[in-house]
Amino acid sequence: MLTAYPNSGKEFSTKVSVSSCFSSFQEDTGRDVDRISTMPASQSVQVFGKKKTATACAFAKQGRGLIKVNGQPIELIEPESLRLKAFEPVLILGQDKFSNLDIRIRVKGGGMTAQIYAIRAAIAKAIVAYHAKYVDESSKNELRKTLMAYDRNLLVSDPRRCEPKKYGGRSARTRFQKSYR
Repeated sequence: MLTAYPNSGKEFSTKVSVSSCFSSFQEDTGRDVDRISTMPASQSVQVFGKKKTATACAFAKQGRGLIKVNGQPIELIEPESLRLKAFEPVLILGQDKFSNLDIRIRVKGGGMTAQIYAIRAAIAKAIVAYHAKYVDESSKNELRKTLMAYDRNLLVSDPRRCEPKKYGGRSARTRFQKSYR
């Protein structure tokens, strides 16, 4: 597509070929383009845990047992009273399952409690997905069965949502008081 700027008398092409970009990159840096695009892929999975409007995105990869939430260790989660809820998948399955796995979690939306429940769902789904993809099917089924026996909401999201307000009252169900006189 050619475009001309007014009063300039010049035309410019807005289409750029991908091969020309890579060849110019190769000339500028002196590096081989093929070598850059074929880096060894690490074993990783990405899953989501949700509760109400809170969403936690967990990225699990091979590592040394770190679990971080928004860049901080899971041990520093606030409020302290709900910290044990976030630890539940680790405590149920045992720390040996998490010893060679790094999990990084980004959580946003919702309130404090909903975020904690989203985090625990993301951790549980991440370990199951990692075992399904890189270990074996029988260990995945065993993990899944253990988690489902403890709490179904670790793997299956809760469909309950806040009901929208309607006219004629203060909230979704209550109505304004009716007077006859």
